[in-house]
Formats: sequence, C-alpha cells, structure tokens
Amino acid sequence: MPGMLIHQDGSTHEWVPDRKWDLIVTMDDATSEHYNMFFVDEEGTRSSMLGVKKLIEQRGLFCSFYSDRGTHYWHTPEAGGKVDKNNPTQFGRALKQLGTEMIAAYSPQARGRSERVFATHQDRLVKELALYDITTMAEANRYIEENYLPAYNQEFMCQPAIPESAFVPWIGSNLDDIFCEQYSRTVGRDNCVSFERLTLQIPANDYRCNYIKVRVRIHRYLDGTLAIFHGPKKLANYNQLGELLVQKQAQNQ
Repeated sequence: MPGMLIHQDGSTHEWVPDRKWDLIVTMDDATSEHYNMFFVDEEGTRSSMLGVKKLIEQRGLFCSFYSDRGTHYWHTPEAGGKVDKNNPTQFGRALKQLGTEMIAAYSPQARGRSERVFATHQDRLVKELALYDITTMAEANRYIEENYLPAYNQEFMCQPAIPESAFVPWIGSNLDDIFCEQYSRTVGRDNCVSFERLTLQIPANDYRCNYIKVRVRIHRYLDGTLAIFHGPKKLANYNQLGELLVQKQAQNQ
C-alpha cells in the first residue's frame, strides 16, 4: 500500500546544454508515484532531507525508507560492505527521530527500478526542457513541479495491491528541527559557541546568567541558517554568517 516503502535516489546528467545537475526523486514503491523531484547542484544530506520533508508535509509519515548506500544515507566502515546501523548519518538520525525504518540496497537488482526511472527522465525531461528553452535550475524546477511531475504521475502511476494508505498524519513538532544537521558543542568562557569558524554569541535571557561549559546543540537548517538549543529550548537563531537574527530584526525596527 502507499506509504509502506519510499524510494529515493539521485541522477547526475547533462539536463540542459553544458550543465550537469543532480535530479533527486522521492517515490512510492507501491504505486511508482513521484512525490517530488527537483534539481540540485550536488546530491547530499540537504537534498535528501528536503525530499523527505516535502513528502511528510504533503502526505504524512511513512513506514520505511529504501536507498543506496551513499555516504549521506549511511556510514559504511568497509567499502562495499555492510552499513553501520548503529552509527547513523545526519539523515539517518532524522529518520530514526521520526521512527521510520531505513533499508539499504545491496544488490544490482535493487537499483534497477531507479535506473529505469532515470532513463525515462533523461530522455523525456531533457527534451521537454530544450523544447521550452529552459536553461536555469530555477526555471527547470518550476517546470517540473507545475508541468512535468503531474504529467509523469498521470501516465506512469499504477494501482497499489492494497488501496488503503500506510501514511500517518504528522502532528509532531516543527519538521525543520528534525530535518537539519545537528551538532553538539560546549559553550566557551565568553558565553559563545564555536562552529565551523563562526562564533555564535548566546544572548542574555531570563533563565540563567550564562551557559559557560554547558553542552548545547547546533541546528543547521536546510537554508543554511543556524540555531542553538539547550535541551528542547531554542536559545537563539543566526544567519549563515553567524549573526543573531533577533538583533538584526530589532535594529531594523
């Protein structure tokens, strides 16, 4: 039934003349429906999280997730070996937080379905983008969402063996704080946190005088902005340069 097993994969191709992009597709095993597909410069943690986040917002939680053994999906101690299910990647941590099972592909046959799907896209989508003289990623993604994806699903979707849905409505907390990169850090003596050459100043609040030597959690969201959490409490938001967004808003008022 729909929602029991979700596939996700990416394909690098010259989708428009002289430019190679990665096409990320998130689809259903039972129906072959493409829930979303979009171009990015390079497949990775953020693109995979974005595809699954869009799906949950659209349909709800699903039971299990199937992918290749790409490094953003799995840690694999030995090349070609078994994945380490006890050491999740950032993507694996997000799905574990949702209670969704991850399944790794091991055989060439397991990738056959995705390869056939991408062969179709590399033929049809390339021709359609050329037909409408689409050359930028923003235009291409808009065309996919508004035209190509609905037409593809109408032609290629099939009926599931069981008509009921395995999707469960999402009623939890903010998905942005699940589908993000999370890192643990210790606050310095200056009440700041160092993160990838940025210094994040924790602003004063009414809960405690300072957070010196406290373990906090950094969230880097899909748009590159940052936040600091102490347990479940968000202490501050920052832009990509590490500047406090609250301070910036206050200065503009």
